[in-house]
Amino acid sequence: MIARHSRRMRRPTRRGLLALATLPLLIAVTAPDAAAQRERVYATIDSLRHIQSVEPRIGPPGTVVEIYTENLPPQARIHVGVGAMRAGFEALAEGTQDIWGEVSATVRVPGYANWERPLVFIVFNGVFSPIGISDPFHVTDENGMVQRTGRITDEGLGCVTLRDNDQYMYALSGEVEGLSPGDEVVVEGTITLAGQCGGADAIEVVRWSKSG
Repeated sequence: MIARHSRRMRRPTRRGLLALATLPLLIAVTAPDAAAQRERVYATIDSLRHIQSVEPRIGPPGTVVEIYTENLPPQARIHVGVGAMRAGFEALAEGTQDIWGEVSATVRVPGYANWERPLVFIVFNGVFSPIGISDPFHVTDENGMVQRTGRITDEGLGCVTLRDNDQYMYALSGEVEGLSPGDEVVVEGTITLAGQCGGADAIEVVRWSKSG
């Protein structure tokens, strides 16, 4: 359900890291009303507005998330969805913008979400064209950990970094001995937001293995 806010209830803007800004985004929307479905919608990430606030950004399936943004173009109706990059998105809620264009929503992370990749929230207009996208939400398992598959990179930041299969960058610490740029790996650990290494979200690695 999408709730209205007055202009006086403005929340602070939170900017996050969206990697690979020119990557084509494939959206296969699943909506409750079959007539409202669009099979495929293509957009580039840099053409979408940034959803300013997602709270929290870490949690297990079922986590209730508050979304708020003020920077979207006026629309008669909007839809909020959730999904993974380069994958399908499920529409979770719909509603209208407030008089000043504010959009707020309370949504729940779906039960099928898993710790192996992050989700993003996306705002669509009334005909399911994407207009806004969030920073990643990190789904955790029952132990509060995430798993990421990707490549160890040299970002010139003075720390061990990983680019996952969705091209998000993570700063790695903890059990990182033996990791070298170019290694294809699976890492598991706990995650924190916007760490000291280039502002990237950080994983405290508990274990890792070579992938492939």
